[in-house]
Amino acid sequence: MVGDEPVKISAKNTVSMVALATLAFGLAGFAHAQKAPKSSSTPAPAQTAATPAPPAADSSPAAAPQSGWAARCGSASRNAPLECAVEETAVFSKTGQVAVMVNIRVPSDTRVPVILAQLPLGISLPGGAAFQVDDGKTTDLQIQTCENRGCFASTQITPDVLTALRSGKQLKVSFQNLAKETIAIPMPLTDFAAAYDKIK
Repeated sequence: MVGDEPVKISAKNTVSMVALATLAFGLAGFAHAQKAPKSSSTPAPAQTAATPAPPAADSSPAAAPQSGWAARCGSASRNAPLECAVEETAVFSKTGQVAVMVNIRVPSDTRVPVILAQLPLGISLPGGAAFQVDDGKTTDLQIQTCENRGCFASTQITPDVLTALRSGKQLKVSFQNLAKETIAIPMPLTDFAAAYDKIK
């Protein structure tokens, strides 16, 4: 639900890295494993991302950092090359629903980093999505597909944007709800560089 509730940041893996890589490059036939993020507050009734979300009333939900960027590696099969990524997840504290999940990986073939963002359902597709580091330039994210867990958008990361991510303080992922209001989800970059150094 894209609501006006607080957002908490969690590095919990909500979508398997293999599934993210598959969505980013349009491959078919993969398996998903998903765990519902835990809230540090009193547990709220469970709500999954499969429930269509109504438009948000607040265009800038507050975010509370809980843990940082996590580096993960995996492969689609034994013979497939190892794919590594760093990721961070922001969840709505009341529902535990993913607000935004950001996965940045370095494909083994191109070695050009790619950012993939999982966005909630109930967004305006024509409005697209974008991300920004601190007060730097805004980079558009191309929405590729939507399914019961959310919508997925990605783009390649240029060297100057990667430099900004490594030295920046905050990554902001933005999109529009159905009422054409812009929603911006902030994610701290405090430990991004250290996590990225493990996978580059």
